[in-house]
Amino acid sequence: MRGKRFGTGLSLAAGALAVCGLAFAPTAAVDPGTATVNADCGSYGGGDATLTATQSGTSATITLHTSSVTAPVSLGQDSLVSELTMVKEDGGTVTFKGTKNPAMSTGDALEVGPLSGTVASGDSLEAYGGTLKVTAFGFITITCTATGPQAPGPFVFD
Repeated sequence: MRGKRFGTGLSLAAGALAVCGLAFAPTAAVDPGTATVNADCGSYGGGDATLTATQSGTSATITLHTSSVTAPVSLGQDSLVSELTMVKEDGGTVTFKGTKNPAMSTGDALEVGPLSGTVASGDSLEAYGGTLKVTAFGFITITCTATGPQAPGPFVFD
């Protein structure tokens, strides 16, 4: 009887370790995780912007930060509606959307995201040829387009 309980205990411990291993498994990798792109945002300015991508399965997020475009007025946290459309290497586009942003005072660097989207394994996404649209107060829209390819290269998702 004692051997049976010991064996059952080992089985339960092994099962618990397996479940913990799944819970702490690393998320899929994006290569590169960060890229820079030069963007033109019309009368709102333009310049270098940093894009940071993450992935978990088919869900991906991108956060954009640029000091080249600044908040024209104070903005509350999660008050901007943002849509980033990226071009797929094999044709088509993928759109990342969201209402996430930190609170910003007048003149602060623009930051939006994480913006959420769906990717497939092997997707190669580039900002050049796509657009970023950021809407504040429901009627002020800033549209930015990349002036060249992102560096060091497109995001490739696992």
